[in-house]
Amino acid sequence: MTKKEIVKKICERANKEKLMKGNLTQLATKEIVQWTFEAIIATLVKEGRIELRNFGVFEVKQRKPRKARNPRTGERVDVEAKNVVTFQPGKEMEEQVRKFAKPAEPKKKKSRKGKPVEAKTDDTGTPHSVNGAADAAVAAVGAATTAVAEPVTSDAE
Repeated sequence: MTKKEIVKKICERANKEKLMKGNLTQLATKEIVQWTFEAIIATLVKEGRIELRNFGVFEVKQRKPRKARNPRTGERVDVEAKNVVTFQPGKEMEEQVRKFAKPAEPKKKKSRKGKPVEAKTDDTGTPHSVNGAADAAVAAVGAATTAVAEPVTSDAE
């Protein structure tokens, strides 16, 4: 769901329940939704935590610096400490999601040019990653684990 869809639903509900004398426009609703998001962000920047009863808690936490690896070159890279926003859902949200939510559809992988990438399959229809090096590594490991040992024979008898 997008912000535009949220705005549309709120606007329709507000007009259906006659919250105002006239109709609430989608443009006005969009402003209100945007103000809400901005208020959440401002509170996180200023206080580092915002608790919305029955919804959840947004909190700013600091990730420690760490060592990582550049996937292209394999070179080790130092990653600096950084602030991240975490969200802990409230009890009511957890219960409703557990009971009624449908799982999100998995996203299609995109190539660097933004086009969806089809998963490669072999002759048996088994999917493989799009990365050639990873395919070779998977194939090598698969061959090593599934290979049947052949009996050793000697011609020197």
